[in-house]
Amino acid sequence: MLHLRMITPPDRTDEIVELLERTIGVTHVAVLARAARHPQGDIVLCDVAREATDGLLARLRATGLPDVGSISVDDVGLMLSRRADEAEEAAPGDGADAVVWESLVEETHEESTLSITFLAFLTVATMLAACGVIMDSAILIVGAMAVGPEFGPLAGLCTAIVRRAPRLAWRSMLALLVGFPVAMALTGGFSLLMDWVGLFHEAKFLADRPQTSFIWQPDAFSFVVAFLAGIAGILSLTSAKSGALIGVAISVTTVPAAANAAVALSYGDWSETRGSAVQLALNLLGIIMAGTLTLVAQKIFWARQRRRSAAGRLAAGAP
Repeated sequence: MLHLRMITPPDRTDEIVELLERTIGVTHVAVLARAARHPQGDIVLCDVAREATDGLLARLRATGLPDVGSISVDDVGLMLSRRADEAEEAAPGDGADAVVWESLVEETHEESTLSITFLAFLTVATMLAACGVIMDSAILIVGAMAVGPEFGPLAGLCTAIVRRAPRLAWRSMLALLVGFPVAMALTGGFSLLMDWVGLFHEAKFLADRPQTSFIWQPDAFSFVVAFLAGIAGILSLTSAKSGALIGVAISVTTVPAAANAAVALSYGDWSETRGSAVQLALNLLGIIMAGTLTLVAQKIFWARQRRRSAAGRLAAGAP
């Protein structure tokens, strides 16, 4: 279940409450008259089944409430209520499969912002991967994958494509197009510094590296793994199972490929630079394609679920 809190102008409260009471999956509606101070108005509270939330938010937005009041949505960790159970049973579909588009757009908008924190995480992850490349350490490579924040703007780009949100698409593209070059440039300088102090050695880089050679030797599996990871990543976001994102992060070689390209370029190894760049491109392309297709499939699935639910209520004579 999700909990909604709305601030409504007093003359719009009855309209909003009526809308809530008509919506399948909504329960525990409460009104606190004149409780809001800025802006002044009533506070309307309700709980709604996750699978009914997206449709409800669309109808609330259509009333213009966000322009004159506010709508906030919170996850409910635990709810003991027979009415809540009945609301979830009445709502179409399964809550675990539901997509709350407004929440997804907001979350990916935040995660895809080009910020100092984003650049810092991406740079540190790329430098960690550079250490893993030189030491031929799979553990360091996995650690760098987990630290990398690049899935945020990738998910944002997928969401922007499906939702036709040009501003979100621009923010996501900016984070990727600026973030990776900056991280790679700083990692190249870091590699030269580490070489100068004697911690990195070109001989180590040019030697056989059986644990990490896959990074700059892309093949068909590079795209397949990225594609599958893109599906899993988007599903983890839309179903609120964020723990799966760690598995997604350590299954694709975006950050290690960027790091290997930076180190190879600093040593003038054009072959590994090209191979790493191709690996990076394949991973980015696979994730974007898979994420976009997954969101399209979910959008179609839930549109059909809503149509079936509406047809069922019509056949039963329900409003």
